[in-house]
Amino acid sequence: MIRGQVIAARIAHLISLVVIAVALAGCGTSTPARFYNLDSTAIADGHAASRATVMVGPVSIPASVDQPEFVVQVAPNRVEVEEFNRWVAPLSDAIARAVAGDLATLLGTPEVATTQLANFNPDYRVTIDVQRFDSIRGQATLLEAVWTVRKTAVGGDSRSGRTVAREPVQGDSFEVLAAAHSRALAQMSSDIATAIRSESEQKP
Repeated sequence: MIRGQVIAARIAHLISLVVIAVALAGCGTSTPARFYNLDSTAIADGHAASRATVMVGPVSIPASVDQPEFVVQVAPNRVEVEEFNRWVAPLSDAIARAVAGDLATLLGTPEVATTQLANFNPDYRVTIDVQRFDSIRGQATLLEAVWTVRKTAVGGDSRSGRTVAREPVQGDSFEVLAAAHSRALAQMSSDIATAIRSESEQKP
């Protein structure tokens, strides 16, 4: 009887070791997450440097893409959430930083910041309402956004505009999708820079 119990205990111990080994092997072969960012890609367009100081933000984005994972459009009414392909920062923050960098280049001034910077008193505030931020692997990205440039002085004027930018991609990697989104943001930044120049040229 005792010998049978010992054998049973040994068998149970061996089974537990096998289960642990299988679990560890499964963990070791899991797919690692990959992280992506948005870049400032605008190129100076030859306009004279501006003395304006600009604050970018807040930026609002659709709830459907407001998450760490890439949301990929796979059909007119169907998307897939890519668990292992993620944005390295919240999209609203990443968009604000990319646009701020683009505007610094386009306006020729380092005095461009996002709302995360304290004790910064800008001449203009840029708010952005992103309405579409679509990713279609192997095809294109689509950005639709309404933005407003507002003078921060008391009684300051404002200008609003809408940017629709579709950027084709070559290949189906997530790197090319992130790069295409960055190019689309640069197009929107160019529209915003034009509005800021127009406002700064207005006589008081």
